[in-house]
Amino acid sequence: MESEIIKLLELHHYEQAFKPLVKEYHQKVYWQIRRMVLIHEDADDITQNVFIKIYQNLSSFKNESKLSTWIFRIAYNETINFIHKNAKEQNVSFEDYSMNVAHDLFSDEYFIGDEIEQKLQKAIASLPEKQRLVFMMKYYDEMKYEQISEISGTSVGALKASYHHAVTKIKEFLEQED
Repeated sequence: MESEIIKLLELHHYEQAFKPLVKEYHQKVYWQIRRMVLIHEDADDITQNVFIKIYQNLSSFKNESKLSTWIFRIAYNETINFIHKNAKEQNVSFEDYSMNVAHDLFSDEYFIGDEIEQKLQKAIASLPEKQRLVFMMKYYDEMKYEQISEISGTSVGALKASYHHAVTKIKEFLEQED
């Protein structure tokens, strides 16, 4: 599907490329964002903004990276900006904002996890920003370090170290919770 979309983009058929692009990536983008912000309404709003940005910038896609990487980079940046903006409005850190959202998960009518899932989300929310993001992309999205590196602008070595630290901190957090 990605190759068909790229062919349309190369022919400057942006409107024709957009519909299959949305069909192919909407759910993937939504869940990448949802795992970062946790709340359905926020994820839905950010996803809409991401696809607006994608549409506005289709002509700037140069096929220098995979289309999915380009899309996920936009989603990543929009999500980080959203979290930072909300944290700033609440006068708290990125981590504190994330932890507050994780504590309120059970009040989200779209949250279908159990108590164990909520503990895991609290553990993930307690991580520093970079560790949290690399953990989610690697663990949930099963991305390779090279793709995460392209999306985040961080070296593969630093990502591996961040992932290792994140896993260690999550284990420690969960052991303290029990």
